[in-house]
Amino acid sequence: MLSKCANPDCSASFRYLHQGRLFRIETSAGLDRRGVTLGVDDDKKKPLRRIEFYWLCEDCAKKMTVIPDKETGISVRSFKYLQAIAS
Repeated sequence: MLSKCANPDCSASFRYLHQGRLFRIETSAGLDRRGVTLGVDDDKKKPLRRIEFYWLCEDCAKKMTVIPDKETGISVRSFKYLQAIAS
């Protein structure tokens, strides 16, 4: 459940979908939040995937985005940072 902005430096509370920006991030299965191992779909021989939602408030969404990170799940990065590493 979404409760606050994904930016750790922001304390804005999630209230409405029309305010800010919602991100849908698909991650590979592993341990879920209860510590239960998620496995493989035997019918399709594919690893299971997990979909998580993250939200940036209006102010943060103007200057930042959410990107997948293999170690922490997600990373909130500024557009300026992304432009700098792309150059």
